[in-house]
Amino acid sequence: MYAKPDSTTMKSRVARAGDAMDAALKSLSYRSVEAEEGRALPMMRNDNAPRAEAAPDIAPEPASATRVPEGIALGRPSREEAEAAVRTLLRWAGDDPNREGLRDTPARVAKAYGQLFGGYDTDAEELLERVFEEVEGYSDIVLVRDIPFYSHCEHHMVPFMGLAHIAYYPTKGVVGLSKLARVVDTFARRLQTQETMTAQIADVIESILKPRGVAVLVEAEHLCMAMRGVQKAGVSTITSQFRGVFRDDPNEQVRFLTLVRGGKG
Repeated sequence: MYAKPDSTTMKSRVARAGDAMDAALKSLSYRSVEAEEGRALPMMRNDNAPRAEAAPDIAPEPASATRVPEGIALGRPSREEAEAAVRTLLRWAGDDPNREGLRDTPARVAKAYGQLFGGYDTDAEELLERVFEEVEGYSDIVLVRDIPFYSHCEHHMVPFMGLAHIAYYPTKGVVGLSKLARVVDTFARRLQTQETMTAQIADVIESILKPRGVAVLVEAEHLCMAMRGVQKAGVSTITSQFRGVFRDDPNEQVRFLTLVRGGKG
């Protein structure tokens, strides 16, 4: 199921526990713990010791790890810091960021990143909240195919692009067709792997719409494979997710794939 992670991460909990332990030792507040029906009994304590201050909140993991828009809320660099980082990369690549052709490149890159990775600022769940229930009892398959997308590989930050196909069997109603395309864009405009993006699209549709079944097929070409490494252009990668009736009934999978490929050579 698609769900936002708890704002208090496991790292934060571990850090708080460590800080509390250090404070206890420094204040000579000795404590012997004895287990009795799951309760800890204090045996000796220095009540005059100063109380340890509460451990400060620790920033959440980077957005690339949590994959939610809130992940960038804390500790986001300024625009000036981003542009300085681009100038550093230009120098590392062997060029002069002060020459005429590159003088405005850091600002352009920072602006472009705001659009290319705009998915971090969008909540995919909110896109699907408005459901149209007046569909005259329609409960058959809804398919939106050939949704173009552009994303970036999280391993090399090189683009991959392709088409997404989404189908679902509605229960309580349908959503606007453009909303499904926006869901694809939301997850595509983050640092991604194709496998994760495919699962995220299926997760949020299943979680919010609660349909009888969801099918997602993504086909893409990865420039990290075409431009570097093995350098094989024109190779397609296909990933899929089947939920509900699509997972349980192979005939539904065949129907979905037939509709996706319909009219194609």
